[in-house]
Amino acid sequence: MGRVIDALTDGKPVFGVTSIDNQLYVFRDKSSQQIEVYDIDSNYCLQRCLNVPGCGAVHDIVACGHNGCIYVSDTSHIHRVRVAWAFSIRATPKWPVNENGLLSLSLTVKHNLLVTCCEVRKIKEFTTSGQLIREIVLPQDVCSPWHTVQLSSGELIVCHGDPGDPLHRVCQIGSDGQVVKSYGGPPGAGSQQMRVPVHMAVDGNDFIFVADQNNCRVFLLSPSVTYVREVVSREQLQRLPRRLSVDVQRRRLYVAENEYKDGKPTAGRVVVVDVY
Repeated sequence: MGRVIDALTDGKPVFGVTSIDNQLYVFRDKSSQQIEVYDIDSNYCLQRCLNVPGCGAVHDIVACGHNGCIYVSDTSHIHRVRVAWAFSIRATPKWPVNENGLLSLSLTVKHNLLVTCCEVRKIKEFTTSGQLIREIVLPQDVCSPWHTVQLSSGELIVCHGDPGDPLHRVCQIGSDGQVVKSYGGPPGAGSQQMRVPVHMAVDGNDFIFVADQNNCRVFLLSPSVTYVREVVSREQLQRLPRRLSVDVQRRRLYVAENEYKDGKPTAGRVVVVDVY
């Protein structure tokens, strides 16, 4: 079991969390157009805010140390924000995904960007300049794909399942988009079940952290997509886990958890978990 060692102050709902070096980046409030920057080495002191002008309702963020930027997705575009920018900027480079709806983000082993397009069941890979490299169409039974990550071996892992869907799984996907192997099945609360696996993070050994949102927990899968253990329990979280980011160097997992009322997020925070 992971150990909760800290938590950022409660505030508006969190729609993205990621880190580079000694800085933690948090996107609160879909319409704020600001990324909060916290200093990890000073007990998560808020340093500054990065503006993302022209950004619509945010769905996810991910940081790339190799390219020195943060990618932000709204409902139709990807915005690229240079972490070297101090505060206010007039515009950020952006490009259309040519799909509307929920767009979640992760990085490939070659530092490209993976975009999971939930409504149309597609995965798109872009270069850092926005060039489309490939597009994978997922099969019908991979309904409501929330997030995709890539292992160091090149394999793609997708989590999917919304309330009302018959299958809630984490799947290894082949280059043709078909499911090679999977964990999970019909929704439930058992060790082999999930209720809305909504986001993932991969550590340096290709183990996969999964945010099991509606069961209010985070668990760990092996690189072969088999269950290892629960990492963060319902008792350790106050709200529903929505986003994950792993800091391999510090051996920490950042869990963004939100409170919901009438189906809408009303408050959130980031929980810091020692996972090793």
